[in-house]
Amino acid sequence: MSRFSNKVVIVTGASAGIGRVTSLRFASEGASVVAVDLNEETLNETVELIEGAGGTAHAVVADVTVSAEVENYVNQAVEVYGGVDVLFNNAGIEGHVAPLEAYDEEIFDKVLNVNVKGVWLGMRHVVDAMRLRGGGNIVNTASGAGVMATPTLVAYGASKHAVVGMTKTAAIEFAPAGIRVNAVCPGVVNTRMIRNIEKMTIPEDPEEYTKMTNERVPLGRYAEPEEIAGLVAYLASDEAAYITGASYIIDGGLFVS
Repeated sequence: MSRFSNKVVIVTGASAGIGRVTSLRFASEGASVVAVDLNEETLNETVELIEGAGGTAHAVVADVTVSAEVENYVNQAVEVYGGVDVLFNNAGIEGHVAPLEAYDEEIFDKVLNVNVKGVWLGMRHVVDAMRLRGGGNIVNTASGAGVMATPTLVAYGASKHAVVGMTKTAAIEFAPAGIRVNAVCPGVVNTRMIRNIEKMTIPEDPEEYTKMTNERVPLGRYAEPEEIAGLVAYLASDEAAYITGASYIIDGGLFVS
């Protein structure tokens, strides 16, 4: 497929997991990818994978919580590739596992800074570049945790509820410019993040967390990052031209009931 031929796509949190796989997916469909992350070593690995598969990519090391660095990754997309058509606003952290009353304040602030401010800054700085292209698409990574209660993950849940809310607001504000804004809400995904949550939740036997979770998921397993990438690519494509302000749950049925 070549749905993104002649398109420029920015992916934050591109060094691993959903971000890396989605970067590869966009590149495989013809996009020039601007891969953004704080970890330079693993970010460069993502770019090497894209280029090794015949794709085009440019790495930008950036902290998504710093306005000047966010502005810089947008500017680099414009300077290197001529503009911005898609932003996959994906960078995020899980924080800590603890009851609400015992949650560490410093970690709480950090989670909201990355997961909320980082998404807001991405949208804030990319909108003018998209206006110059006559429109564009933004896909924000929220979570199933953004539509339900999250016992022991209060900061993460609060941050992802905020992403869902900001997505709705941006969709209304940006619609006159031809910019669509949607969110994906993954359930449990086979990435580093869930491995860390497993270890924090049941340190003595992380595999028990996996077993218990899979028993709760109607489809009986974690999602693979490639499955999330497929939804992101669809929402960013012209096939989804009439979809904006939506938050799509992709969870194997976990949050149905």
